[in-house]
Amino acid sequence: MFFQNGELQYEVEVEEPDPQFAKLLQQAIGGVEGEMRVALQYMFQAMAVPEEQSEYRHMLMETAAEELGHIEMLATAVTKNLRGAPREVREEARQDAAVDAAMTGQSPRQVLSAGMSAMPVDSNGVPFDAGCIVASGNLAADMYANVMAESTGRLLATRLYERTDDEGMKDMLAYLIARDTMHQNQWLEVLDTFDDHLPVPASFPQEKENDEFNYSFMSTSRDPHEDPGTPWTSGESSDGKGEFSFLSEQPGGGEPGVGMADESVNNHPTDDG
Repeated sequence: MFFQNGELQYEVEVEEPDPQFAKLLQQAIGGVEGEMRVALQYMFQAMAVPEEQSEYRHMLMETAAEELGHIEMLATAVTKNLRGAPREVREEARQDAAVDAAMTGQSPRQVLSAGMSAMPVDSNGVPFDAGCIVASGNLAADMYANVMAESTGRLLATRLYERTDDEGMKDMLAYLIARDTMHQNQWLEVLDTFDDHLPVPASFPQEKENDEFNYSFMSTSRDPHEDPGTPWTSGESSDGKGEFSFLSEQPGGGEPGVGMADESVNNHPTDDG
């Protein structure tokens, strides 16, 4: 169940409207690093959590709802950057919206399809693709995916922060960056609540693995070379269950040996044409 009111999660003010910056902000809405991605990712992860782990479900759903609020904030910022432009700029846009959009660097569709407002697309105008959402049903795997999502989201927000001189936009982005900081730490803290989660999934018995290769860094160079002595080629593994080693070459598995083509299902050209 969801509830809403008319107040933004955090104030959004635009001092100097910038249609081009509105286009860049679209990446934070519908891009692969954006808020639509994390809101849906956390929501679907939450809905997969079993009943006996209800505290994780609650935490994930709380954060998913927070991210929905971030979408609203960014959409408001996009619209204010578009509609708040000087009257003469808006009049020119009405005369030839597509040309004006191209000249100012904004997305033509923000004018033509959305009436100078935000859309569920990235900065190139590509519609949001839910294929980037990770909801595996394994909490540990999902938490690692969430750390990555928040890391790339924070990276995007900091890049946007550096590309604007508008103090209102900087204030909004500083808030979003701070929330990304919290969420990165939040997901890492969740991982620390698990007694033994590595390697993921921890439920698979490691004695069924090929133990010749499960902690070996493998070189794929044509010419074999010596162990470089890096932390990932020697010493105890991060999960504490093995010792890293170095393989100077791949084991090799012989020729593919897939056999002759089946002419009944393959239409290959013959010698006689």
